[in-house]
Amino acid sequence: MNLQAQKPSAVELSAPVGEVITLPPVAVRRRKPHWRQISLSIFQRLVPAVLGMGLLLVAWQIAALNSKGFPTPLSTLDSAITLFADPFYNAGPNDQGIGWNILASLQRVAVGFGLAAIVGIPAGFLIGRFTFLARMFNPLVALLRPVSPLAWLPIGLLLFQKAEPASSWTIFICSIWPMVINTAEGVKRIPEDYLNVARVLKLSEWTVMRRILFPAVLPAVLTGVRLSIGIAWLVIVAAEMLTGGLGIGFWIWNEWNNLNVENILIAIVIIGVVGLLLEQGLMLLARRFSWQEK
Repeated sequence: MNLQAQKPSAVELSAPVGEVITLPPVAVRRRKPHWRQISLSIFQRLVPAVLGMGLLLVAWQIAALNSKGFPTPLSTLDSAITLFADPFYNAGPNDQGIGWNILASLQRVAVGFGLAAIVGIPAGFLIGRFTFLARMFNPLVALLRPVSPLAWLPIGLLLFQKAEPASSWTIFICSIWPMVINTAEGVKRIPEDYLNVARVLKLSEWTVMRRILFPAVLPAVLTGVRLSIGIAWLVIVAAEMLTGGLGIGFWIWNEWNNLNVENILIAIVIIGVVGLLLEQGLMLLARRFSWQEK
């Protein structure tokens, strides 16, 4: 056997004392998930959800059988098919399809929520950045944040003398607090080293806000935005019940006056689905801009 022709293995490589040999990194190929693993993952997620929905339907059926006038799931499904057959019909100001009512509610939410974001996020930056402002506004935030949305609606009616701005005002004042609080907390948690570097470089306050604070606080800001959109969607239903006009809240109240319980249950499902879609959309946006490792 020719020993000189043999190549040394990785274990047999040696170097003189004090010398370090740097080996190239080994490329590791990630195995693609097998179809059985994908099927198992889908099964593990889908089955509990189906069981939960089935339990809800069973409880619903039991409640319908033991309560006079409470619709069954099947009768509610029939009403939903009829309702969504023409969701955008328009037979007058007080008789429009469910689609127009949902769009009207979303429009009010967009106005109130947009104003809350425009005011709340910069206010959170200032409160978190300057101790004097934090000591000034933290008591006000703690005092006003727990107030019920229905308590703000009469103030809006008094200020604006109209139902439409009053609804947007109620959404604004109720959804602003999560954005203020989360943004301020995110600014406070920024490492002090970042700000020390900014002082050494003699950066302006606007540059510090734009180049250091905002990128670092963006995940916290998006968390506050996600919480606020859920509150805004909750508030609009209660506000529309009292102010009237076109909207999902007023539509529920109108159906109750007509003793159409099936449509009320359908509206509850619609409100849940729309709120879920809004929150999930913002959660995807938050994950997209999050710096944390997944």
